[in-house]
Amino acid sequence: MGVGLLYHLAEEGCKDVLLIEKGELTSGSTWHAAGQCPSLVGNFNLAKIHAYGNWLYPRLEELTGQYVSWHSSGGIRIARSKEDLEWFRYLKGIADSVGFRMEIIGVSEIRKLNPFYETTGVIAGAWTLDDGHADPAGLTHAMARGATNMGATIVRHNRVTNIRPLPSGEWQVETEQGNVVAEMVVNAAGCYARQVSQMVGSDLPICNMEHHYIVTGPVAEFAGRDEEIPVMRDPYASAYIRQEQRSGLIGIYEHENLAQAWAPKGYPPWESDSELFPDELDRLMPWLGRAMERMPVIEQAGIKRIVNGAIPHSADGPPMLGPAAGLRNFWLCCGSSFGIAQGAGCGKYLAQWMLHGDSEINMTGFDPRRFGPYADDKYMKAKGFQDYGRTYFTPLPGEELPGGRPNRVSPLYGRLKDKGCVYTETFGWERPKWFSTDGRDEELSYRRNNVFETVRDECVAVRERVGVLDLSGFAKYEVTGPGAESFLNRVLANRMPARDGRIVLAHFLSKNGRIAGEVTATRLARDRYYLLSAASAELRDLDHLVQGRRADETVEIRNVTDDRGVLVLAGPKSRDVLGRLTDAPLDSANFPWLTGREITVAGVPVLALRVNYVGELGWELHPAMADLEEVYDAVWQAGEACGIADFGLYAVNSLRIEKAYRGWGAELTNEVTMLDADMARFLDLDKPDFVGRDATLAQEDDERTLHLVYVEVDAGDADIRGAEPIFAGDDCVGLTTSGGYGHYTEKSLGFGYVPPRLSAPGTELAIGLLGERRRAVVLGEPAHDPSNARLRA
Repeated sequence: MGVGLLYHLAEEGCKDVLLIEKGELTSGSTWHAAGQCPSLVGNFNLAKIHAYGNWLYPRLEELTGQYVSWHSSGGIRIARSKEDLEWFRYLKGIADSVGFRMEIIGVSEIRKLNPFYETTGVIAGAWTLDDGHADPAGLTHAMARGATNMGATIVRHNRVTNIRPLPSGEWQVETEQGNVVAEMVVNAAGCYARQVSQMVGSDLPICNMEHHYIVTGPVAEFAGRDEEIPVMRDPYASAYIRQEQRSGLIGIYEHENLAQAWAPKGYPPWESDSELFPDELDRLMPWLGRAMERMPVIEQAGIKRIVNGAIPHSADGPPMLGPAAGLRNFWLCCGSSFGIAQGAGCGKYLAQWMLHGDSEINMTGFDPRRFGPYADDKYMKAKGFQDYGRTYFTPLPGEELPGGRPNRVSPLYGRLKDKGCVYTETFGWERPKWFSTDGRDEELSYRRNNVFETVRDECVAVRERVGVLDLSGFAKYEVTGPGAESFLNRVLANRMPARDGRIVLAHFLSKNGRIAGEVTATRLARDRYYLLSAASAELRDLDHLVQGRRADETVEIRNVTDDRGVLVLAGPKSRDVLGRLTDAPLDSANFPWLTGREITVAGVPVLALRVNYVGELGWELHPAMADLEEVYDAVWQAGEACGIADFGLYAVNSLRIEKAYRGWGAELTNEVTMLDADMARFLDLDKPDFVGRDATLAQEDDERTLHLVYVEVDAGDADIRGAEPIFAGDDCVGLTTSGGYGHYTEKSLGFGYVPPRLSAPGTELAIGLLGERRRAVVLGEPAHDPSNARLRA
């Protein structure tokens, strides 16, 4: 991971870059790694990282002169259930978009590619032809040589003992061989990443897991072959199985509470170096036995060598790439459990972000600020063990994993759970997803499932009556002081309201005009603003605000996320319900759409905002968190005569997609500008100096390559989820970002990016949905209430 970043910083032209290595390169967890480089991952942007590595590694020897021992063996992931096969069909769409070769093959083809594999119980395979494996040390030293050839510097056998911030904004890195002053510092310390972050008063949700692989004696059947067998990945054995020269190699990801973690020894002097642990084969059963059963020729060769070493796992699986929360110019490149496969791609895209302000891929899912202070040791251990044990589980949409939960909860958590609430987790918060009013469990599937009608009922309640939703996890900030208005006008692309009580939607942009965040800003007074943003963006948007403030600006910024709860009350009867609880006038003349004010609800002070993400008449009610239960009870009691219903985020997705509302992190990302996202109406280009203005003006004159389209799909029984390929004829021309079924309009809807020439309303495209190309038509307006009459009612 470290040399992957070093190589790409140097390739981008950055010469003043130094890598400090406490031991020898590879002496952490690289030297003992098995070196697999798979293409098949269920995260679109992570698939891009893997695909880039599989493109670069075969070329490294020619580029650097360093031997890397790249083996272009390909790989086969085994399917044993219809759920496995549906996942493969979804992954085939990712492969088509990213550009790596993948085929879904039958059992007979698996036997041709690997005649030694026992296929009992196998129904298909996902064959990825660009996969391979390599000598990890060879890859590391090749990138190291390439980096130094381009002007970078590496110092080995030098321990960092402390890192201190300087008044200049730079960092003093203290080492055994002297001090270094750096403009930027990157923590790429692998299994020691937590220790390095603790030097600067931070911490990371990384758990170092022990991982075994075994190497067998010579396999006679391999000796006469000219080609290696593909790397086999089989969930039945929870293992990868491959050829290692003329021997076999098996790596096991044990689960069922049998996995073990390793905690590094303290710093300094960081005593561990090139360390392995005693083997514990007993805990690998029955998976090791199952792997031998799948490849009997390996079993007959006997065990020659056992490797048990540490690999770091982040709390959710993907690596941690980007700025550390609350720290200027301190970056992370760590937390990767597949560091060999991901090292090059992580380095490439992080280098772009560091040097140019943005990356060409969506970095939202890798940004370390996706975790907050709630991710403590207990949380980290639970999530890390869970991620390790599920390495070869097939991920299913809607799956809720128990590790580290519940963590952050609103006062309504227990009350709603008793009413059948099924929760999902966002930034540690438990948030309602749907309500099981009849006790059913969701049957997880890539297609419409047994909660389809339940979610429909929630949507109909909101569209025709009134619904209530606890969204207390919203990130919330108060921005106050004499300079508040001018500050927000500078850091946000839209103009702040000119009158008290008005609300605007506004966006943080990078200097390149790319979308970095989205907030709803309410002017409570000339010197007081209340901002809301996505729950998962709490620390990112706090950094945008705090680090965007200039020394001469008289502004105070407070994160009040935990201080206030949020109830969404929405639907045509919401005014009737709220009117029974307050003396405040609620008619549109006195309380129009996109305004907010302090009112009293059932005797409780509440900040009421007439805005929502579902496209109906309604209010967000923001009481003190301690008063949330009291307000909910009053709202429910007042709403019973109106047919009030609880609803969750499944319904919110259906309702918002009918209104063509974009989502941050999906449609709105660091890859695109406001013009690409068709969001020019939320720009005020008359403001002279907001961040990203110059780049936005320049883009108006340039030919754009992307444009967001809103489509209706002839979808059958599966809807857009995001990351599906978009076709024009036989050509893959774009990518979906999100979608779903609009229960009220009875339409399958979604968003995606295509070239501008294909964005006109009425344009016919095709979406790759689970192996089928389904007709899609570009829409020119929202499927529901395009004039916003219901919001203004």
